[in-house]
Amino acid sequence: MDPSLPCFILLTLLGSVVSSFDNRHRNGTRHYGYCVLGAGPSGLQMGYFLSKARRDYIILERNLGPGSFFNKYPRHRKLISINKIHTGRGNREFNLRHDWNSLLSDKPELLFKRVSSEFYPPADAFPLYLSMFVKELGLKVQYGVDIGRIRAVQSATGRSYILTDQHTSDYTCSVLLVATGLWVPQKVEFVGSDLVEGYESISTNPEDYKHQAVLILGKGNSAFETAQSILGSASRVHMLSSSPVRLAWQTHYVGDLRAVNNELLDTYQLKSLDGLVEARLEKIVIAQRMEQSGRRSGGRKKEKKRQLYLTLKKYVHSREEKNSSDVTGEELPGHHIDNFPTRKPYDRVIRCLGFRFNFSIFDSSACPPNSENAKGRLPGVTAWYEGKDTPGLFVLGTAAHSRDYRSSAGGFVHGFRYTARAVHRVLEHRYHSNEWPSTRLLTTQLQSWILKRVGEASGPYQMFEALGDVVLLRGSHCEYLEEFPIQALPQFSSLSGHEVSSHGLIVVVMQYGKKKIDYLGRSRAETDWTKAWQSNFLHPVLYYYDTLPTEEEMKLRPPGWPLPRPKAVHHMVEDFLTEWDGPISHIQPLRRFLEHCVQTDLRAFYAESCFRSSLTHRKPPLYCQQGYLKQQGVPHNSRLRQHVHDAGLAPAERNAATSGVDPAFPNYLAPAGASMSSGLKLDL
Repeated sequence: MDPSLPCFILLTLLGSVVSSFDNRHRNGTRHYGYCVLGAGPSGLQMGYFLSKARRDYIILERNLGPGSFFNKYPRHRKLISINKIHTGRGNREFNLRHDWNSLLSDKPELLFKRVSSEFYPPADAFPLYLSMFVKELGLKVQYGVDIGRIRAVQSATGRSYILTDQHTSDYTCSVLLVATGLWVPQKVEFVGSDLVEGYESISTNPEDYKHQAVLILGKGNSAFETAQSILGSASRVHMLSSSPVRLAWQTHYVGDLRAVNNELLDTYQLKSLDGLVEARLEKIVIAQRMEQSGRRSGGRKKEKKRQLYLTLKKYVHSREEKNSSDVTGEELPGHHIDNFPTRKPYDRVIRCLGFRFNFSIFDSSACPPNSENAKGRLPGVTAWYEGKDTPGLFVLGTAAHSRDYRSSAGGFVHGFRYTARAVHRVLEHRYHSNEWPSTRLLTTQLQSWILKRVGEASGPYQMFEALGDVVLLRGSHCEYLEEFPIQALPQFSSLSGHEVSSHGLIVVVMQYGKKKIDYLGRSRAETDWTKAWQSNFLHPVLYYYDTLPTEEEMKLRPPGWPLPRPKAVHHMVEDFLTEWDGPISHIQPLRRFLEHCVQTDLRAFYAESCFRSSLTHRKPPLYCQQGYLKQQGVPHNSRLRQHVHDAGLAPAERNAATSGVDPAFPNYLAPAGASMSSGLKLDL
């Protein structure tokens, strides 16, 4: 052997390795198909889907571990996302309805309950769970990468995004998935705002608040969590915001005040020195005065102590300095209204106004606009979570909550784990030509499949009025697509890869009632299935369309409706156990509605009935065709049919030519008339 041959082979191998490295790291730039920015729960959830699909991706995280937000927040270290382990059910999908912390994966044991069994778990458990999620699934996460600038570039191959980190290293990707969450404290500028402490920096030791009067700005969960921690040590706690308290059990929005944090409501209404007031923050002034309240022993004066007063902008004389907060006695509210509710001074004022999205890292070429809702704190995204005017940039997790702000659970783990899956399905179709996953069913199986989904599915249950199942009717069969973003229905075909036939489609969503009621009163629930449309609690609603709704119809939908007015709509009456399996109250009305939509008898028959029907009808019921007969059955013998007719076994045949309706469609079904149905009454 030539002695130089081994050296040549070694150099060739090294050259190929270097070439491969250069392809990935051209000019110090790393190239990926997908960049996921942030290793919080939404970023890791998307990472799992990308990994499972074997896509070229990287997750970039500025801190040294996943879920770093939860290392600090909530400040008082208790999560309010429920962790109900003991449901009495072994169905994993059903149990996820009551597990608000676990992420989705194909490992049934990879659940949050492995790190905590507490109903309201400690915040420290969440980073532990996310670390376990990364390790056991082998996700590609690069820690310590602090992206400071994101810009978009256009080339011959299309649009791409360049991310620059703290070391000026670049990461280039075709698709950018922003999963940074909300971590920038929300602030409001007003006179004296420089005297206010922030939720992000306050002491969490109750001893530091002994005998102090505290004013908290805000009435969300962070504000009430802070108030609750100091109730036993502060002399009084007042809370101020522009709107009254919104209780989650009344609004059905988990971002509103949860019962676990609302002890101050008791102390307020039972008159124990604490209270709530309303005022616009832009119109208040936090003023300071140096006061002394007495003398020390020996006759010496006490040192002056800073006191903070809440007053109104209209009482304060104009000043040259915009934020000057020293006031005179005449500028205090007590000088104008002697019973002004917050006339006494405070020792501390704390800001608890939540968080906002970090827009600062985006170049103008890549920055999504501010949302029209949520006071502009969130990025504006399309119905499929792509940034408006930023194609190829998708927003995940809490930051994408503008799509269902205050109306569903998309800002929380138990909601956005499903929207992340929906985004991944959009990506799979757009960039890899994979259709939205669907299940092909015989039309006779549709009722059972819908009952199964409404009884156990966790995605539509958690993301009510936001994600829904879409049933594409195809005559004797149908295609069942799960968890499609219903606000994107006008773009259904382009996002999913499925076409709607002339038979139309059915959309299955979960909804709350829209009527304002006494939520603990005797009449809070509806149990009569004939009045199912008056249901107040969460219940399934089916919308039937003969064609896809248009963008204009989506914009003009009735107030409070998640979808435009359909051809027909069916409410399944609310169920105390959320099971919807009552033969009379749930199943029969559902069958009648489906028969109305598919124009076919969907009743189930015994074999004897199918045999008899095959002898006496030209077209037996669909159940017999697809089940018992399997499109074959008894041969069409005219002599046998005549014998059956002469024996009086056959009823008079219906004229299939009349009304243009399928002859198998039973005449006991009411024709399509009312646009609203709670299930047609059976006269059997």
